[in-house]
Amino acid sequence: ASAACASEKFPAGRAYATCEDLPKLGASLHWTYDASKSSLSVAFVAAPAAPGGWVAWGLNPTGEGMARTQALVALAGSGSAAPTVRTYNITGYVPLGKASTPLDFPATDLAADAAGSGGKIRVYGKLQLRKGMKAVNQVWQVGASSTGGAPDKHAFQADNLSAKSKLVLAGKASEAPSPAPAPEAGGPAASSGGAAGDSGAAPSKSPNAAVVAGGVSAPALLVLALVGFL
Repeated sequence: ASAACASEKFPAGRAYATCEDLPKLGASLHWTYDASKSSLSVAFVAAPAAPGGWVAWGLNPTGEGMARTQALVALAGSGSAAPTVRTYNITGYVPLGKASTPLDFPATDLAADAAGSGGKIRVYGKLQLRKGMKAVNQVWQVGASSTGGAPDKHAFQADNLSAKSKLVLAGKASEAPSPAPAPEAGGPAASSGGAAGDSGAAPSKSPNAAVVAGGVSAPALLVLALVGFL
């Protein structure tokens, strides 16, 4: 409730269970997830990079970048006209056309409006997700202009390139995973669940290890020491 997004006022009939202030581009996401139907209702709020521009939000089920994102895009309307909504299955880094393309997550209830202060646009939609999805990568973006009803390319500043995170459908705000603590000196090595490509835990360097240098066991060295003493 302390998040800035909680103060957003939507038109009658639009309400969402959870909201999150996204970490880049001054955007926010509001959503309700119906797990029994695998249905996700969203409202994405952001300001275009310039008047007459566009805003976009989408889900990427296979990666973290733009390619393969299933996107909802709202282009600013002319004068008092409402923004126009397009859907794009972004298959690669190529210009987007005027015509919508169907999404892997079927989209309904598409609409957009101007949010008033700050020139923000709100784009609404309902996505039919795959059964059992609990979390998915989300990507969002803003652009400065459109040509012939198609969004022009966005800027490539640091915030534009970092506009992505994990959407936890249970309703928690998305967070970057915390790095695993480094193993203490002489302590047990990290488990094989660490970095990708690890083949397993590293050998222990504890002085109490069962095998010591040269492959001779600790009990055997003890016996040899006693024999020498006698």
